[in-house]
Amino acid sequence: MPTLTRLLFALLLLGALGYGAIYSLATFVDPREREITVRVKKDGFGR
Repeated sequence: MPTLTRLLFALLLLGALGYGAIYSLATFVDPREREITVRVKKDGFGR
């Protein structure tokens, strides 16, 4: 049983670290706004 407890604790710790990383990225990092231009070929239209 101690190995099962250790495994569950390790998985819980990894999950908490992942959740903390995602939360901190969503909270503290501001995305930069920029203009995007996409060129579309006319060959595929009007068939």
